[in-house]
Amino acid sequence: YLKILLTASEMALPRIIPVLLLKNNGLYKTVKFRDPVYIGDPMNAVRVFNTKEVDEIILLNFNASAGNMQIPFSMIADIASQCFMPLCYGGGIRSTDDIRKIIYSGVEKIAVNTVAAENPSFVDEAALQFGSSSVVVSIDVRRNWTGKHEVCYMSGRKTLKARPVEYAREMEQRGAGELLLHSISNDGEMKGYDTELIASISAAVSIPVIACGGAGSLQHFREAWDSGASAIAGGSFFVFHGRHKGVLISYPSRDDIGRIFPESN
Repeated sequence: YLKILLTASEMALPRIIPVLLLKNNGLYKTVKFRDPVYIGDPMNAVRVFNTKEVDEIILLNFNASAGNMQIPFSMIADIASQCFMPLCYGGGIRSTDDIRKIIYSGVEKIAVNTVAAENPSFVDEAALQFGSSSVVVSIDVRRNWTGKHEVCYMSGRKTLKARPVEYAREMEQRGAGELLLHSISNDGEMKGYDTELIASISAAVSIPVIACGGAGSLQHFREAWDSGASAIAGGSFFVFHGRHKGVLISYPSRDDIGRIFPESN
């Protein structure tokens, strides 16, 4: 029903969401989940996005589970206190107590990846306690050497036997309210989304799919949307500027977005 509303002729503008990668109290950007480049201070980025009327922000502590790191609860609370738009946090979540602390700090949604892959019933428990609308399952997908998609977790270090469509359906059945679908193969390349992947997952589930990985232009957002994404997320697009990728926090204007999605006007 939600997708029918969003694709109707009088649809609202799609959600366009910056994804910020947190590591050691700083913001970084990766390419294919490798070679992190320092971007700046997360608080400064959030303040800039406040002025841009951003739809929402996803903050991912991208190496927390792989490095067995503690969740920076105090930093999350500080960021949430300065964030004037909905905020989703993911990284290092291992228990429902972790979720409770994060939500109590002012975060609207949590994203789980490694804990969902290793213990899928955790998604059931989280949805039961906090509601499906608060639970996002992050699905990282890489193309293997044969070109087939495979589900990865723990920052891409490990893989699951389940195919992406099967895994997405299971996460929906277990209570996920949204799926954050991240293409590792396209991450940081700024050459466009994996539209084949987006289309296959979006057609398989009824919950919103947030497409991520590969945004380099507004036209790429349109392509992801046309492939079935319910929302479009990105990293490099919002923090780099120009051919030499100078750091500049930015967000497209409503007019620019409206030109890519004229049916929403």
